[in-house]
Amino acid sequence: MERKKEIVAFDFDGTLTRRDTLIAFACHERGTLPVACWLARHALRLVAVKLGLRPGGAVKEEFFARFFGGMDDRAFSLACQSFAQSGARLLRTKGMEAVAAAVGRGATVLIVSASVDRWVEPFFARFGGKVTVVGTQVEASGGVITGRFASPNCNGAEKPRRILALFPDRQAYRLVAYGDSRGDREMLAMADEAHYKPFRD
Repeated sequence: MERKKEIVAFDFDGTLTRRDTLIAFACHERGTLPVACWLARHALRLVAVKLGLRPGGAVKEEFFARFFGGMDDRAFSLACQSFAQSGARLLRTKGMEAVAAAVGRGATVLIVSASVDRWVEPFFARFGGKVTVVGTQVEASGGVITGRFASPNCNGAEKPRRILALFPDRQAYRLVAYGDSRGDREMLAMADEAHYKPFRD
């Protein structure tokens, strides 16, 4: 019997990193104080999102627009690369070892993240295109970041939808998934082999 193709899907924030990279990226690019002030002003809304009482996509997009709307698209790309270069300390060693092991055995490796794909991708440049990042996409128009998202927030049910959009024949592959939060539940439920909070030190 022919062995099925293996697809390994990793969540990014909290699973492969020690903390949320949306906040970390904004602090890296815009400074900690403005970000902290915004978070304080919207604390009640953020608590409601954390408790699952309201969807987080709209608040996340508002945050993104506040700090990156109107930014030159090329400058945004450079900021993403700079963040990855300076943010290696955010990564969980065991998690990145698992990514490397999956690449090494020839699996198709996905990073399926609610974070913006453009700042996640540089963290995996070392793998030479053997890791595909599936994340929230941002809109740019006329060379400028609009502040809006060009795709649904890649969280919750959107994660398996995005995997199936890439690999629709679910019976043709074995899916291994790694996650750490409520936003990964649907992806973990879809998997043949699921790992929850696997890389805690």
